[in-house]
Amino acid sequence: MEMGISVKKSSWIIAVVTALALLFSSLFSLNADAAAQTKGDKAAAYAQTLKGKPFKWGGTTTKGFDASGFTQYVYAKSLKVNLPRTSADQYKKGKSVALKNLKPGDLVFYKTNGKSVSFVGIYVGKQQFIGATSNGVKVQSMNLTYWKSKYVGAKRIVN
Repeated sequence: MEMGISVKKSSWIIAVVTALALLFSSLFSLNADAAAQTKGDKAAAYAQTLKGKPFKWGGTTTKGFDASGFTQYVYAKSLKVNLPRTSADQYKKGKSVALKNLKPGDLVFYKTNGKSVSFVGIYVGKQQFIGATSNGVKVQSMNLTYWKSKYVGAKRIVN
C-alpha cells in the first residue's frame, strides 16, 4: 500500500515539474523570438500583409504597385526607410549579399527585360520573395526557372 502512495506522489510531482517546464520554456521562447526580430524580419512581415494587392505600372500605393513601388512602400511604412523609386536605383543601395546568406527583408533583384535591373522583391525566407508581379503582390519561389535565369543579386538595406 505504501508503494502505491509513493508512485502517485512521484507521478504528481513529475506532472507538475513537466507543466512548469513547458510553461517557462514557452515564455522564454516567446521572448527570444520577439528579441530576435530584425528590421528585415519586420519589413518581410509587413510585405506579407499586402499579398493580393493589384499590379499597376508606376504604382506606389495599395491601390496598385509596380515592383519598385512595392519595395519603396514597404520600407517606408514598416521601417521609415526611404528607397529610390526605380529597381535600378534601389540596386545601387545597401550591401551586396550572397544568395546563400540571404535574410528576410533583403532586396532581391532581377533583369526581367534582359538588359538591366528591372525587378525587385523582398526576400521572405526559404528561397522565396514577395513582390509586385504582373499578377499582383505575391510570394514567388526563387527556384523557378524564370526567376533563376534572371537573378542579378541581392542587397541588405537594414540589419
